[in-house]
Amino acid sequence: MALVSQAVEAPIVNDAPPRLGSQLKIGGASNYRALAGDEKAAALMLALGPDYGKPIFEEMDEHEIKTLSRAMVKLGPITPAMLDELMAEFVTSIASNGSVAGNTDSTERLLLSFLPQDRVDAIMEEIRGPAGRNMWEKLSNVQADVLAAYLKNEYPQTVAVILSKIAPDHASEVLASLPEELAMEVVQRMLGLDVVQKDILEKIEQTLRTEFISTLNTSKRRDSHELMAEIFNTFDRQTEARFITNLEEKSREDAERIKSLMFTFEDLTKLDMSAIQTLLSRVDKRELALCLKGANEEVKDFFLKNMSTRAAKLMADDMAAMGPVRLKDVDEAQSRMVSTAKDMAAKGEILIVKSKGDEQMIA
Repeated sequence: MALVSQAVEAPIVNDAPPRLGSQLKIGGASNYRALAGDEKAAALMLALGPDYGKPIFEEMDEHEIKTLSRAMVKLGPITPAMLDELMAEFVTSIASNGSVAGNTDSTERLLLSFLPQDRVDAIMEEIRGPAGRNMWEKLSNVQADVLAAYLKNEYPQTVAVILSKIAPDHASEVLASLPEELAMEVVQRMLGLDVVQKDILEKIEQTLRTEFISTLNTSKRRDSHELMAEIFNTFDRQTEARFITNLEEKSREDAERIKSLMFTFEDLTKLDMSAIQTLLSRVDKRELALCLKGANEEVKDFFLKNMSTRAAKLMADDMAAMGPVRLKDVDEAQSRMVSTAKDMAAKGEILIVKSKGDEQMIA
């Protein structure tokens, strides 16, 4: 956080002492009460007003803004003398502690002032660590044994919450890598797990971000197959097929590993009924028709069977009315739909399950 980080951070962590002193005397001896850290920050932000306060609010996350807003609503009147004393204390604190506070957002904004967007994206992605749009996606991209080594020192209840938030197939690998006694305790906790309060979840995310992900990034390179899978995902189908074919000739193992990490339009057929219905409700019907125009019959049937009879007939009519379409346009439409699905999964709206091709079948 920027200028008022010292003033605002204290109330966010309830057990941290206020950075601007433990109390502020208000009025004279006959009119005395103590201002907590969040009240001091609220008073300071109100004094700064919208012009000077806006850049500071932009540095805060949603939880911090809500906490500060509640304090502002409950603050009551602040006299000039009270404000003078607050400002003096704040300036003293800044002078002794320093006024520069860095974080991801402020660093990214600074880089954008003199570097192009693609360069900044590449730099920040490297800094952020494992790929993923949120903390749980990032954890799903951390090797199971590495994540298990970190979690084995945590409380079983905390481990249960974390494993309940990551991809099920990855959670199973992590669980299998934990010490057996801890693993069984975690299983019992997961079976009895209730809805986790938002503030607790946010604290777990913050701890993971500061104590695990950041350390992991400085000590371990990102998986090269994962990186190549993301690159291959951006290819059009002809380029992708050419690279995969050439790679299979040189190293079939590498090619198979990359293909297993890729998520393509065809992989949408692995979504369960609830997820595909949710996705279809978000996609423009003409865009979907363009996607299906270039899909194989199996994929077309999957989508059409998940529509009502009337909607499926209209979709088939729309595809027929399109006539010939460019393969490039189909690829781009399918790529956009895959991105939509990934965004929805990152927000917890749908669950994307990886390929089940390794499952053994018995008669």
